[in-house]
Amino acid sequence: MFNLTIMMFVITMIAIFMMLIVTLISKKTWLDREKSSPFECGFDPVSTARLPFSLHFFLIAVIFLIFDVEITLLFPLIKSLSISNIFNHMIVTTSFIFILIVGLIHEWSQGALNWTN
Repeated sequence: MFNLTIMMFVITMIAIFMMLIVTLISKKTWLDREKSSPFECGFDPVSTARLPFSLHFFLIAVIFLIFDVEITLLFPLIKSLSISNIFNHMIVTTSFIFILIVGLIHEWSQGALNWTN
């Protein structure tokens, strides 16, 4: 028990010493204009707050997030291929991809994917 306590103390001291050294030798600047501003997204915080935001860019970002989440939902289907019935697996996968394609065609026909407008 005493040996374990000494070992935990030594490990904690080594970790604190390493964090102290990294903090001292890091090249982080404290007076960086971009890091000290409240916005790190490219907007100039000195200008007016009522800048027009591109609604088209927002729609493209939302569509990307939706398709990104749906792609991550496809990964468990690949993993479950070995433990499920192949007919049921094919129906689920085909219907899922069909819904994705119908959504893509709908967005394309509505003009949400056109950058030239």
